[in-house]
Amino acid sequence: MTEIKLNDDQQAMLDGQQGVARQMAMRLLLDMAAAAAATELVPITSAHLSGVSPLTGGLGLRQFLARLAEDPQAKVAVPTTLNSAGCDEAQFDAMRIVAPNFKEHNAEIVARYTQLGVQPTQSCIPYEWKGVVTSGEAAWAESNAICFGNSYTGLITNRESGLSALAAALTGYTPKYGLMLAENRRPNLAVVVTTPLADPTDFSILGDWIGKQRQPEWKMPNGPIPAIKGLPAELTHEQKKALTAAAANYGCPLLYIDGQGERPPAAFQARLLFGEAELQQRYEELAPKTAVSLITIGCPQASLGELRETAALLKGKQLAPDAPPLWVFTSSANKAIAEKTGIAELITRSGALLLENTCPEVVPYDPSWVHHVLTNSMKAEHYIKSGLNGIPTAVMRLADCIALATGELSIVNWQLAIGDQKQEPKQKNRPFTPSPLHPVTLSPPHLVTAPFTATGHGLPSQTNFSVTAEAFVTDTPITLLGFVNRETGVIEEPGHPADGQSMAGKIAIFPKGSGSTVAPYVLLELFYRGKAPLAIVNTEIDQQSAPACSLENIPYAYQFDEDIIGHVNNGDVVQLTRRDGRVTLDVLTRHKV
Repeated sequence: MTEIKLNDDQQAMLDGQQGVARQMAMRLLLDMAAAAAATELVPITSAHLSGVSPLTGGLGLRQFLARLAEDPQAKVAVPTTLNSAGCDEAQFDAMRIVAPNFKEHNAEIVARYTQLGVQPTQSCIPYEWKGVVTSGEAAWAESNAICFGNSYTGLITNRESGLSALAAALTGYTPKYGLMLAENRRPNLAVVVTTPLADPTDFSILGDWIGKQRQPEWKMPNGPIPAIKGLPAELTHEQKKALTAAAANYGCPLLYIDGQGERPPAAFQARLLFGEAELQQRYEELAPKTAVSLITIGCPQASLGELRETAALLKGKQLAPDAPPLWVFTSSANKAIAEKTGIAELITRSGALLLENTCPEVVPYDPSWVHHVLTNSMKAEHYIKSGLNGIPTAVMRLADCIALATGELSIVNWQLAIGDQKQEPKQKNRPFTPSPLHPVTLSPPHLVTAPFTATGHGLPSQTNFSVTAEAFVTDTPITLLGFVNRETGVIEEPGHPADGQSMAGKIAIFPKGSGSTVAPYVLLELFYRGKAPLAIVNTEIDQQSAPACSLENIPYAYQFDEDIIGHVNNGDVVQLTRRDGRVTLDVLTRHKV
């Protein structure tokens, strides 16, 4: 395992001379560095932390932050900003949130971060904030911001988890691996767009569509890095933002647009074509087919340009009495400017709610009245329909969303209609099977019966252990946030091979985690509730699982010399043992049907 030579500052942190919080953080960073074969820790210019809403961070986040607060030396070492919170506390009643103690828990989380010295921006768009450093090596943990920063600014950051970004913020360092290395920033996917795109939602659909095409045979350890050809020569800020936010839904940390700046030599693994048929098919699939309960705009939080366009569409109009409420989400900085320039008044005068400090994907909607959401963002669609809220979500362009809110557009007999005239679809609907959230490789159709032993790697901070338990095995990545019940450990993702199965009290064996950077806090909550796996085994190092395992000493192993998923059956009794830095996995008893 690669040894990293620490400087005096780093060694002092590891020895606990700068407090428990920085010691824990340095251990985590060294675990991640060793797992990635990094040879050094590098100083960072900034950090951005995800995991703020009680909906996403939950009990795991609150308890972990409370532990850090016990250390009087726990302070961030570099300028650090905070992601969107779960509500606009000043307009909490207007949001009609009924989740118990949500406002209090939200305030507690923001206060804990502030105590650490984090700037409480409560915004998912740090790249729009004045004074935020968007250049140099950094540690950001908000998927849209990571992709935007890497793609359009001088930022260099890995797709950090909420925990690893916090560790980097506390220490001021991050391991140099992954996207920190120039050779890993090469495009690996060619995308050719053959139809004109104009509205930001067009770009949002493109970004999400690219992620949905991922195939099991593609080898993309740092995620899809598309080079996109066929887009306009100049993109607006809103178009860029919509594209990267949606591409990040499926792990894209960086993209290149042909003709806009230099890019390193490509190593393409596939070529995708996106044309008029693909665009229209997605709009038809995403259009609302039933009554809409709520319309949300601003995911990521609305820029000033988006606020201006929204205000222009609402100018002189009122929300229709029988239309769904319209909520517009933005940052406190953008809202302040909108209030000074009269933009905010145009929006709120119509009856719309203009919210700050929060984002559509992290709000706990009241299921008694929110049955179907309409948005102009594929990022919002991706997460609102997930297990976080589990609400069906439709997508239309901003102008259409506003027209539905003002009554100029309605839904009649499962079709969108203007006035009394039905609007015919541009082309006939075609049969469509949605791409799975993750590529699925088929498990062997029979149970493996032969004896099996494999050797893998562990985390340097962990000592000897031996765990014997039933194996939970799936060949498909697990999205912890939104698709794993954080109180029971049960997979709740329709279409996933392990849907309905529990990881609690088992040795969980799966390729890696996927989805939001807040996912490690789900694992922490399961641990605090006594519902976590007894040990976790991944085929490769996992930024979702490893940080939580490092902090709470949950036995962890990865990268074995044999195919563990192909040779271990779900239900086998296995033993995971670590001795002198060597981890072995042995099948003791084979599962019998």
